[in-house]
Amino acid sequence: MKRNSVVAEPPAVVRSPAPAAPRRTASRLLDEDRLFPADSTTRRIARRLYEPIRDLPIISPHGHTQAAWFARNQPFPDPVSLFVQPDHYVFRMLYSRGISLDELEIGRPRVSNPRRVWQIFASHYHIFRGTPTRLWLDYAFQELFGLVERLDGKNADDYYEVIEERLQTGEFLPRALYDRFKIEVLATTDSPLDSLAEHEAIRASGWHGRVIPTFRPDSVVDPEAVGFHKNIQRLGEITREDVFTWRGYLNAMANRRAFFKTLGCTATDHGHPSPQTADLGQADAAALFTRVLAGQADPRQRELFRAQMLTEMARMSVADGLVMQIHPGSVRNHNAEIYERYGRDMGADIPAPASYVEALRPLLNRFGNQPDLHIILFTLDESTYSRELAPLAGHYPCLLLGPPWWFHDSPEGMRRFRELATETAGFYNMVGFNDDTRAFLSIPARHDVARRTDAAFLARLVAEHRLDEDEAVELAHELTVECARKAYKLDTAP
Repeated sequence: MKRNSVVAEPPAVVRSPAPAAPRRTASRLLDEDRLFPADSTTRRIARRLYEPIRDLPIISPHGHTQAAWFARNQPFPDPVSLFVQPDHYVFRMLYSRGISLDELEIGRPRVSNPRRVWQIFASHYHIFRGTPTRLWLDYAFQELFGLVERLDGKNADDYYEVIEERLQTGEFLPRALYDRFKIEVLATTDSPLDSLAEHEAIRASGWHGRVIPTFRPDSVVDPEAVGFHKNIQRLGEITREDVFTWRGYLNAMANRRAFFKTLGCTATDHGHPSPQTADLGQADAAALFTRVLAGQADPRQRELFRAQMLTEMARMSVADGLVMQIHPGSVRNHNAEIYERYGRDMGADIPAPASYVEALRPLLNRFGNQPDLHIILFTLDESTYSRELAPLAGHYPCLLLGPPWWFHDSPEGMRRFRELATETAGFYNMVGFNDDTRAFLSIPARHDVARRTDAAFLARLVAEHRLDEDEAVELAHELTVECARKAYKLDTAP
């Protein structure tokens, strides 16, 4: 193996080596000034702002990694299971270029021929040019594995062997990587029907890492969820509540939220098709629930039920203090054939327009003036940033804006968000950054992109004399760690 041609000694910490002369073959994959302004004056300011925040702890309050990784602390099986299988950003792009999910062995519990899948991925690596995925992958290759030559079909085997070998060492076990990434807290996303056994195992192990669950009730609040009626029945079995009555159903929800809190949960998450809310009277809500359970609700009534449940979740958050996240506006499983063959979360979710002003009014009329309630709004519809979301968050004490999400989790998306939302909402009605990933090794890369992009944005404000540099230094620190700690109530001891 020609390992010296693609690999260098990995750094002791997740940090770029000293700048070197520009090249593309055997020195480095990433330039030290990446994502900073091209203008030399502003670039120098961005460097100064970035340096104090580059190695700050990672706060990861919303994501989709697996608690089982940290409970079992076993080696990741192979490079494909780490970089391709869990990352829909990767395999959806490959699929768009005519590579079948069968060729990539997507959806299988274990990859039978990982070298062949890796060769396909490497041979098509050029299709990620200019995408955030390329930034994330190159960061992991360079910073974690010391790989210094751009991945392609010719060096695919060298890459594979270096990564495979390192994955069998103790420094690449999940808990060791957690420490290496300087993660302060990592939140998973979990169904109310989940036993959270892995979270309990982590606590029982005595390991110091803070891995906490997030309460995601979609499977028991969305009448269109797969197995909805059976899910409700299972909820009743777990909580010993009569979930086929409205009161018992709500009690069961409160019961599970309380259990999640015992394992460190600080937030809920709601992936509804729209941000629509409702505020029905108890009799009307109970009648609607009965109709939904009987399978007699039409599409309008199913949407009304989801809308009512967002308001019910807000009511519970007022009582138990859990932060509420609303992630609306994705048309899930748009590709019917892929959904039928492989199931959900196969890269076929597509953004759709969303409207917030009237949709949130019923909930906000009930709870919008409560400063102790934190509701974090996300969107896949960028047209709402300045027209709806920033004005709402710039007024209601309970509302905060989540960072650019999913399709907009990119340097360009982050810039657009800052430019369109900051002027009305300000920086302190935002919650910092969420990596929102299933791909564990992309976490430090994603946070580094956010830190560099924020440093660049703040540097421009300084260069334009709209912000003093000492303020920008303070803001960079707040946006990197403090905003997330405060918004997600993570700034108290676990």
